[in-house]
Amino acid sequence: MKLLKENLGHRPSPMRWNLNTRYKILLEINNAVITNFSIDDFFKALSRELRKHFEYDRLSIFIYDSEAQSLAYLTLADGVQPEGFEKTVRPLASGAIARMVIQSREPVILEDIAKYSEHPSIVAMINAGLTSTMAFPLIVRNHLLGTMHMSFKTKPDNWKDLKEIFTDVSNQVAIAVGNMATIAQLEEEKQNLEREKRYLMSSTDDYQPSNFLYVSQVMVDIMKLAERVADIDAPLLITGETGTGKDYIARYIHSISPRRDHLFVKVNCPALTPSLFESELFGHVKGAFTGADIARIGRFEMADKGTIFLDEIAELPVDLQAKLLQVLQENQIERVGDNQPIKTNFRLIAATNRNLAESIEDGTIRQDLYYRLNILQIQLPPLRERKKDIPYLIMKMNEMESAEIKRQEPKYPDKVIEFLTEYRWPGNIRELKNLIKRMAILKPGEVVSLSDIHNLVNIGGQMDNHPLHDTTTLAENEKLCIERALVQTKGIVGGPEGAAKILDIPKSTLQYRLKKYGVKPSDYT
Repeated sequence: MKLLKENLGHRPSPMRWNLNTRYKILLEINNAVITNFSIDDFFKALSRELRKHFEYDRLSIFIYDSEAQSLAYLTLADGVQPEGFEKTVRPLASGAIARMVIQSREPVILEDIAKYSEHPSIVAMINAGLTSTMAFPLIVRNHLLGTMHMSFKTKPDNWKDLKEIFTDVSNQVAIAVGNMATIAQLEEEKQNLEREKRYLMSSTDDYQPSNFLYVSQVMVDIMKLAERVADIDAPLLITGETGTGKDYIARYIHSISPRRDHLFVKVNCPALTPSLFESELFGHVKGAFTGADIARIGRFEMADKGTIFLDEIAELPVDLQAKLLQVLQENQIERVGDNQPIKTNFRLIAATNRNLAESIEDGTIRQDLYYRLNILQIQLPPLRERKKDIPYLIMKMNEMESAEIKRQEPKYPDKVIEFLTEYRWPGNIRELKNLIKRMAILKPGEVVSLSDIHNLVNIGGQMDNHPLHDTTTLAENEKLCIERALVQTKGIVGGPEGAAKILDIPKSTLQYRLKKYGVKPSDYT
């Protein structure tokens, strides 16, 4: 049997196996493979060492995917390449040699593969000149990783000896492949975490404390309250209408808290479907469900030593609220597919635009969750209740939005500022910011008129979606109707195309109303 080289430069010559010989071969192979962590380098080193001692014609290693029931080459096979064997991934077909090994978890020795020619892959091997083969399972800690195959054109003399030595070799290969898989998985998880961290960190760029603008006393008081609760780890509930800046306040509190050197992790609760809830918040282990190709940590684990922000928490279905409550009570989570509890240390901040007391009454929010969340509370006022801030916001936002697109700032006359100050702003700061941004784009370096504002409303801007009854009084509604009519008529009061005609009132009545409200038709020409 052709087995071991006794002298350099000679082909392996037949010799009797003994324990020392086997140990020597295994040691040489082990030393070669343990120093190579890349797949290609590992396989090259393995094939190089095996060829020193054995005359094989084809060496291949497959990785087994139990879920997909498929095989994939660890890397390109060494030696003979039968036709049709080029595919990187192949299904675990019935009758395949690898299937025999995987099902039995034992070596498969075929001294004459011609006896098994009913299988297409074996026919391809025969056509390539191969006559015999042996295949071994790669098993680590009872986990089957794949198979290792060695094939020959000339049948070896002593199958028993080969089976013994290659059983030992396959055990070494299995450990090496398992280690590489672990290293690759850890590296993939590390990269995944780095991507998540970069994403989370980049998402804070627009939320600098300097971007939260105010001069009103009500906001001064709120910011003082935010500073007082920043260094307290108790849960915090932030309430307020949509667009009032709940996200900003949450991030500001985190930025001045003892947890500021760790992550601020935002969770958009309305986007959490029941199927995503546990995986997204608690994470999952590899293979926990279809598509879980790698392990992933959840948002709570990611927020360890930092802050987790549950935005619009009242939108969570009641059954999911129970799972959330358990985490808040125990400060530990379990990844999907795992039963090992993981301790977490996070500061919880939640936000909602709902009246939670009413939500308890209608059954959409759990009472015990509400009490858990509502230890500290900050209520943000709508923009209409902080009118003193609006002119300042317009000025600062105009500067920032124009600078961002590198254009001259639009100019806002007093009458426009006054109008915007009195507007109801159902969308609050977000709505104002969108309007200022659009003006920066559409009117760079130009004077913004009331007509521009109303035209913006009329062409489908956010303001157009809010009915007149959003204003606080009948007088305000009436004034706004008059102003809109003047915009349409370009300041014409009477006549068949005048504002009085549109409003279906006498011209004299309209003139009285114009004087009463201080509205000048010339502003709309």
